[in-house]
Amino acid sequence: MILIIDFGSQYNQLIARRVREHSVYCQIEPPEIDIERIKSLHPEGIILSGGPASIYEKKSPRTASGIFELGIPILGICYGLQYMVDALGGEVIRSKKREYGFAELTVKRDGGIFHGVSGKTKCWMSHGDTIGRLPRGFTITASTPNTKVAAAQHATRRLYGLQFHPEVVHTAEGKKMLENFLFPICGCKRSWTMKAFVREAVEEIKSQVGDGRVILGLSGGVDSSVAALLIHRAVGDRLTCVFVDNGVLREGEAARVQELFKKHFRINLRFIRAGKLFLKKLKGVADPERKRKIIGRTFIEVFDREAHRIRDVRYLAQGTLYPDVIESQSTFGGPSAVIKSHHNVGGLPRKMKLKLVEPLRHLFKDEVRLVGKELGLPDELVWRQPFPGPGLAIRIIGEVTEKRLAVLRKADVILLEEIRADNLYRKLWQSFVVLLPLKSVGIMGDQRTYENIVAIRAVTSDDAMTADWARLPHDLLGRISNRIINEVRGVNRVVYDISSKPPSTIEWE
Repeated sequence: MILIIDFGSQYNQLIARRVREHSVYCQIEPPEIDIERIKSLHPEGIILSGGPASIYEKKSPRTASGIFELGIPILGICYGLQYMVDALGGEVIRSKKREYGFAELTVKRDGGIFHGVSGKTKCWMSHGDTIGRLPRGFTITASTPNTKVAAAQHATRRLYGLQFHPEVVHTAEGKKMLENFLFPICGCKRSWTMKAFVREAVEEIKSQVGDGRVILGLSGGVDSSVAALLIHRAVGDRLTCVFVDNGVLREGEAARVQELFKKHFRINLRFIRAGKLFLKKLKGVADPERKRKIIGRTFIEVFDREAHRIRDVRYLAQGTLYPDVIESQSTFGGPSAVIKSHHNVGGLPRKMKLKLVEPLRHLFKDEVRLVGKELGLPDELVWRQPFPGPGLAIRIIGEVTEKRLAVLRKADVILLEEIRADNLYRKLWQSFVVLLPLKSVGIMGDQRTYENIVAIRAVTSDDAMTADWARLPHDLLGRISNRIINEVRGVNRVVYDISSKPPSTIEWE
């Protein structure tokens, strides 16, 4: 495995993804990790990530100083290189010329990180500091017009540093550089596969749970579905899934979940119809944050009540993914502004006092999908676009009512039918309809109408951290608009959202 020390880089998850693309397991840890913990992980190599700080600042992040004495290969990226230089007696200074974006990299020494890399290649820079003096034993291995020490190494100690970011696609041969570090330098093996993960995860669940009973809140999404199948393979009938129909689901969703998990996979499934309760509590509420919190609290109440009806439950399973773990353990960088409450329901472990089972906590979303395929989950669910926990409630701007839900559901069905008909569903990160709190004048059958406006939102993304609006074909947009206006009573205007994230969010609320 490869250990990644997170110094606050916006690219830390991308580094991990690039490592795992080579079928090598890696783990991200905060800089506070101590040397004994590092030793216990037995890493073949360590990557020190970038970060926004300057090493000469008083509160700049640092990690266990003994890592350079472990005798294993270490790669420092951007701030990681600067930390390495400073810790080993070199000097880092503020650059006279900052360097952001593309730069032409000239490789001065073949071999090591640059084995098989072109003599001149494009790289992606993002730094305002530079190396003033290298520690003893280090040599410069690459430069750019603005940065003399764009890369350096201490070959005998197997210490390497890059001032640029090899993990981003903008660095033309970054994949090759990381591959050189993982294999010839660290001696890793390509053993991180989803088949191996399933085998090991099942054994870990068996060991953790023993003869105990497990309860899981099944949403019908990819994460909770894969977690359910994985745990069911380990403990069988001692898993009980609880599906809460909150009244703000898409058309036919509740029936599909029952058909798949209860009848096909034969998992113990408790189906709770609670739509009237949720809609009663949402009555008159227009503020999006209040909607989210009401839905979250009500879900906890319903789930908790049902859990107490199941005897001898000692474990609560959740479909927590690795990005959630990374974000929760990150202590560097200060508080972040709350844009909106997280889609997932929180608070269950504290309230219910159950031990957590989180079999997916070391996986990224794309890896969870591959595990789902390995477990026999249908493609329709494996490749399902993300759907928010508060459901259609946050796709209705303003108050949520049965009448407005009916309008949105019908429009949503049409959109997804047309997206799938053009084979675009899997190419889009998300595609959905938003019901606006506005009405507009129209003409239907020579009659004046004054009816609802809906917005179509379709975006492309790799991880939802950023997203771009999808350039859907005009004829497709035309078909979607015509069908919605003709088939959904109460809608006379369709608009298309052409904003990206940032500055907008993907969901409207």
